[in-house]
Amino acid sequence: MPDSIKLLSTLRFRPFFLTQFAGAFNDNLYKTGLTTLIAFQAASVSQEDSNALVNIAAGLFILPFFLFSPIAGQLADKFEKSMLIRRIKLLEIAIMLLGAAAYVFNSIPMLVAVLFFMGTQSALFGPVKYSLLPQALEPGELVGGNAMVEFGTFIAILMGLIVAVYVIGIGNAAIAAAVLVTACLGYWASRGIPALSPGAPDLQISFNIPRQIVSMMRDAGANQTVFYSVIGISWFWFIGITYITQLPNFVRYELGGDQQVYVLLLAMFSIGIGAGSFLCEKLSGRMVEIGLVPIGSLGLTLFGVDLYFNQGLSSGGELIGPAAFMAQSFSLRVCVDIIMLGISGGLYIVPLYALIQQRSELRKRSRIIAANNVLNALFMVAASVYGLIVLSAGVSIPVLFLIMALMNAAVVLFIFKLVPEFIMRMLIWLLVHTIYRVDKSGLDNIPDEGPAVLICNHVSFVDALVLAGSLRRPIRFVMYYKIFQMPLLSFIFRTANAIPIAGAREDPAMMERAFEQVSEALRQGEIVCIFPEGKLTEDGEMNAFKPGLSRILQRDPVPVVPLALRGLWGSFFSRAYGSAMSRLLPRGMLSRIELVAGEAVAADTTLDQMQERVLQLRGARR
Repeated sequence: MPDSIKLLSTLRFRPFFLTQFAGAFNDNLYKTGLTTLIAFQAASVSQEDSNALVNIAAGLFILPFFLFSPIAGQLADKFEKSMLIRRIKLLEIAIMLLGAAAYVFNSIPMLVAVLFFMGTQSALFGPVKYSLLPQALEPGELVGGNAMVEFGTFIAILMGLIVAVYVIGIGNAAIAAAVLVTACLGYWASRGIPALSPGAPDLQISFNIPRQIVSMMRDAGANQTVFYSVIGISWFWFIGITYITQLPNFVRYELGGDQQVYVLLLAMFSIGIGAGSFLCEKLSGRMVEIGLVPIGSLGLTLFGVDLYFNQGLSSGGELIGPAAFMAQSFSLRVCVDIIMLGISGGLYIVPLYALIQQRSELRKRSRIIAANNVLNALFMVAASVYGLIVLSAGVSIPVLFLIMALMNAAVVLFIFKLVPEFIMRMLIWLLVHTIYRVDKSGLDNIPDEGPAVLICNHVSFVDALVLAGSLRRPIRFVMYYKIFQMPLLSFIFRTANAIPIAGAREDPAMMERAFEQVSEALRQGEIVCIFPEGKLTEDGEMNAFKPGLSRILQRDPVPVVPLALRGLWGSFFSRAYGSAMSRLLPRGMLSRIELVAGEAVAADTTLDQMQERVLQLRGARR
């Protein structure tokens, strides 16, 4: 069972998950009922008017995220989160009373107008929702928690759609009752959320929205990786809103399918998102692995393009059901494209949300998430405008999808160029998961925050990459400058902000500069990793530790965590057969290696004692 599912047994997560699930379900129950009413049941509505109404409805729901997120972020930082969530859920009940009345009176203009108030409630909920997770969960649970939230959100979308399609068939009064009851259930679930301390209780609330937007963007931009992760999330929602908004008319007018075919394809997309989210947790190994983001973005482009090249032509006659649709030659490929778009989206979005939560300052976390919501809103509104303009120009929905897939390739390449850490992490992830299988133990001995020095035996040229791909926290490696300068590895080490070092006889200035950088990193609360032997082993046995480690600890007496790598001796990147990398994969693909961490030792521990501790951790397996 995935660790994320086990979180449902805990009181610190389950009530929040149920509250979030009920809210997402209700949003989509209401919106899908309205969309279905417009696209399938309003006989007097033409395709052009249907396209316009669907996109206007989407824009009205999204607009409050831009207008009210600045206030929502401040509220989520200032006040206790469980109390704030309960009040937001009470607001949802009031809004659903209006929505229920609109359904009873069968007023499409009123139904569309209520979407604005629903968007307001969702905008208030967004910052507290995502800023709650890092407080309620352990660091190793953060990816799993986000995976469950994304899985729950899209399953709620799916269930809301299915229930809406069938309930609205019973009558408008039935769906009016359903949205009201669901809002009440969401409030009931929120009463079980445990209290969580506010991040900034002394914050003065400002209602100057333009000024607050600028301030939030400045806070988000203080960390470049966080800011471009926000851009990446916003772009994902541009893509997601475009697909979800255009899917009903794509099914009806391009594929010739009925409401059940629409349900089928949205179910596949939602299940794909859930599968991608859980796959992300599995592949991440309880750490925030942003190396999966480029893989997800590649899938969004490839399967989006394939969706354009694989489409049926509606005959313009009677709409077909799921059985007739699946009997057509092109249908299986369409379904695969939709599912893989969902899986790619899960791989793409979960690490980005977790990264923002992990690297945002506690006092400003909700406001940074609010800044994310503002940009999300801009991109979502842009998606609605994009749909209106492109479709009004006579472009078909498949061509609209193609343009978007090609735009995705350009946008993500631009982001990855600005923040090469994503590509660097992908290369590390591919190495650790294609050439090696890493068994990890004792990694909880590495502190989740604060400075520390990691020491490890040095067996191969990829030791640093194996460590970087296995540990949750970013690491500053100190490494011999000639390894730092190796082709391909140089890109990874420079992007990881590694510290090159040379011997005193080779380049004394570089050596002194390296010690200064190590000291600065430790004083900023970072983790520094050193291979104290100073060189790769020539025979598989450990070399004596160099005195440079003592010099570092004398200047900055921080905890020292011993590590040991097992099983890399004899690999392609070791010197077991003379020069490293001279025999192609001598142990074959997917070699199993081990990384073991011991308990931290004090900075005044002698070099001999530290070396003995690493040797004990390594054991007989080199």
